[in-house]
This record gives sequence, C-alpha cells and structure tokens, in this order.
Amino acid sequence: MATLRDIRTRIGSIKNIAKITSAMKMVAVAKMRRAQQNILSARPYAEKLSNMISLLAADQENLTGPFFEQRKEVKNIALIVVSADRGLCGGFNSNLLRSTQSHLKALAKEYPEAKLHLITIGKRATDFFGKREITIDAKYPGVFQRLEFAQAQTIGRSAVSGFLNGDYDKVQIIVNEFRSIAKQEVAVHDFLPIAPAKSTEAAQGKKFNVEYIYEPSQAEVLNGILPKHLNMQIWRAMLESNAAEQAARMMAMENATRNAKELNRTLTLTYNKLRQAAITKEILEVVGGAEALRSE
Repeated sequence: MATLRDIRTRIGSIKNIAKITSAMKMVAVAKMRRAQQNILSARPYAEKLSNMISLLAADQENLTGPFFEQRKEVKNIALIVVSADRGLCGGFNSNLLRSTQSHLKALAKEYPEAKLHLITIGKRATDFFGKREITIDAKYPGVFQRLEFAQAQTIGRSAVSGFLNGDYDKVQIIVNEFRSIAKQEVAVHDFLPIAPAKSTEAAQGKKFNVEYIYEPSQAEVLNGILPKHLNMQIWRAMLESNAAEQAARMMAMENATRNAKELNRTLTLTYNKLRQAAITKEILEVVGGAEALRSE
C-alpha cells in the first residue's frame, strides 16, 4: 500500500503535469486560431481555381494536355501522405496512418500489378513508413516547424515531374482535413491526372448561353493556371493538416488537464483518508497508553 509520502509526491507530480498540459493547450489554441484563419482564407482561392479549370476544360472534347492524361495501364501509384511532425495530439497521427495502410491495401487490391510509392510530408509518416517494406520516393520531415508556400511548390514539383516522366501513373493525397475544433476527417483526393468535374460556373454558363472570350487562347490560359492549381492543392493539404493537428492537440491537452485534475482530486481524497486514519491510530495509541499508566 502506498505511504502518505508516496501519495504526496504523486500529487505534486500530477499538479506539475496539469500545469504543463494547460500551458500546451493555450499554445495550441493560439496556433490553431492562426492555422484556422489560414485554411479558411485558402479554401475559396483553391475552390475558385478548381472551378476555373473545370470551366476552361468544359468546352474541350479531347483534353490532350499531359496533366489530363488518363493512362490505360496503371503500373505505378504515388500516395502523398500528410502527417504531423510531433505527437501529443490524440489520435491525429494514428488515425491517419491507419487509414493510409487501409487505403494502400485497397489500391493494391484494385491495381494488383501496380507498384505503390509514397511521398511523406511530416516526421510521423516518414518515421512510420520508413520501417515498413514500401518505397518512399521523397521525404519531407519537419516542414510544419516553419510552414511556407515554397515547400508546397517543391513537393508539387516532385510529384508532377514523376507523373510527367512516367514514374507515376496516378498520384493521390491523403490528409487529415479540418472540419471543426472537435472534428478532423481523413480524406483522399486525386492529384494527378486531373479529371475536371463539371463546375457550377460552367453549368451556369451553359444554362444562360454565356460565351467567354479568352486572351490569348483558352488552352493557353488553362495551361497557365494548371501549375498554380497543383501547387495550391499541396499547399491546401498542408494547411488543412496543420489546422487539424492544432485542433486535435488542443482537445488532447484539454482532456489531459481535466483528467489530471480529476486524478489529483481522487488522490487528495485518498491522502486525507489515510492521514485521518493515521491520526486516529495515533490518538488511540496515546489514549491506550494513558489508560495503561492509569491502571498501573
């Protein structure tokens, strides 16, 4: 059974842990607000780019550009995995890595003759898959320590060059997306080849017989926007992951602080009970000794 000194020491340790987790929560709150503002600002721009590509490609029956090439045989598939650099964020990384493994199995089943490649963003994914028998073509650990758009451009060039050179026939992105402070969802998006969906603007243009005049030409405008769109997809995934990570860390630290305080209350109650029992025992011993002396 634990002594009073042991319980007192443990209470002190738990109080220190509660202070640390509370401070980490406040740091995560500040970072999450900035990250949330960044992703909410980036989403409209990314969606507008997607709509413009859909609009520009809607009138072209045969998309001959290399980014739209749907290859008949898929022999190599690259998956861009966006994880965090650090832990202490609940199930953020474990959910992503577990979903990634399930998706890899699904790809292997759908394309049994294809070789799977990984491009890992974040230290957790790099360390996790580095110990497994799967090809990692590019590693980008530590990018979230100082998040910059130039990093997204570098990663985008790596994936795009692999697709254009024929090293990859299909490229996808798997990432934790920020839905709300209490909710993050793992999502998989097709990166290359681009399959333009019919956008709302394109549908409205057809409905109201709107004709657009392009300068210098529709194809050239499309080719000029495509690289920006691809880089933006990588950048948006990184911003989504960063916001989701900070939200997950804030919730994890809040739960840890609450659990530490609850455990502290339980230990304090146990300590007081043991202390009261020890005092009662000492009083009984004193009274018993006094009675023994009186009887003599």
